[in-house]
Amino acid sequence: MNRLKALIATHPAATYFGLTFVISWGGALLAIGGSGAMRGTTPTSDVRFAQALIAMLAGPSLAGILLTALLYGRTGLLEFLSRLLTWRVGSLWYAAALFAAPVVMTLTLLALSSASPAFLPGLFTSNDRASLLLVSLAVGLSAGIFEELGWTGFAIPTLRRRYGVVATGLIVGILWSAWHLLPNIWASRAASGELAMPLYFAGTAVGVFVGYLTAFRVLMVWFYDHTQSLFVAMLMHVSLTASLLILNPLGISGTNLLAFSFAFAAAVWVVVTVASRTGGHHARGLVHSSRSAGSARHGAMP
Repeated sequence: MNRLKALIATHPAATYFGLTFVISWGGALLAIGGSGAMRGTTPTSDVRFAQALIAMLAGPSLAGILLTALLYGRTGLLEFLSRLLTWRVGSLWYAAALFAAPVVMTLTLLALSSASPAFLPGLFTSNDRASLLLVSLAVGLSAGIFEELGWTGFAIPTLRRRYGVVATGLIVGILWSAWHLLPNIWASRAASGELAMPLYFAGTAVGVFVGYLTAFRVLMVWFYDHTQSLFVAMLMHVSLTASLLILNPLGISGTNLLAFSFAFAAAVWVVVTVASRTGGHHARGLVHSSRSAGSARHGAMP
């Protein structure tokens, strides 16, 4: 047991990513079953997708909490809780965290819709906006809370001890994007539309490295680096997931889906570039002072 703990302590980030994928993908595959893959279904048309979603969300959260407890014990868990309860970060950080995704997404879709009405935001064309909003918010809350217990709760602080903001964001972002591939593969026949499957998969593979999830994760790391707030990271994730479900054009697939995905990714990369050149250091200093006081009381993760 001591040898295993020493091995994990030597490679905590790699252990986290491996454990997350094993729990998430293993549970999701059990929920979906062999006949579920590539059936041409959409996530909302098969109850097994909800079961797979629960399994997926269990991966990051369980891996993050278990590894924190194993490696850092009570002190680490208290520090983890302190970051979760860090909410005094200033109203501008909250506004940016909540509205960055929907604003950039809406602007991207409106620009694309000038060429084709297929890109009109789903909220504009839906016949049941209330249900769309409620379901999207519920999924967004689940994803934001449970995923960030691991991605921001454990992986990002671990990597930031060795890497800068961009490198940390790219590492976590690429693996976060890859983590989402399983449900995308399951619904690939419906999502690929008129595109040949190899072309759709090629576009999806490229998106793992430069897509909007990777770009947005770099932005999330930048936010976390300035606020040290796990709570704010959760809100950012909730906003992104809910916005994708609320604004995603109804019935979009194939070429249009890839066009939107890469246009949105480009827009987020622009935001990342602008953010990386701006300040925010005053707010960061205030948060770090508060956190230092908390660390003095509870102790910090090694």
